[in-house]
Amino acid sequence: MRRRARPVRNIDHSIVSPCVKVCQFKKDELVCKGCYRSQDEVRNWMIMSKEDKLKSLAQVALRQANEQA
Repeated sequence: MRRRARPVRNIDHSIVSPCVKVCQFKKDELVCKGCYRSQDEVRNWMIMSKEDKLKSLAQVALRQANEQA
């Protein structure tokens, strides 16, 4: 019996991860204290499209601005 072929994923490496190696998630907070990404954004970063990564980075910038305000 043959297995089905896995779908080919085009992994985008053109956008660098904003990770600063300070991963801190608290139970009541859904955003990392180090990079301001959500748990889903951190988990899915490698398989996100370039467009999704750019959207995520825009959200990161908004979260940082709100934190500093």
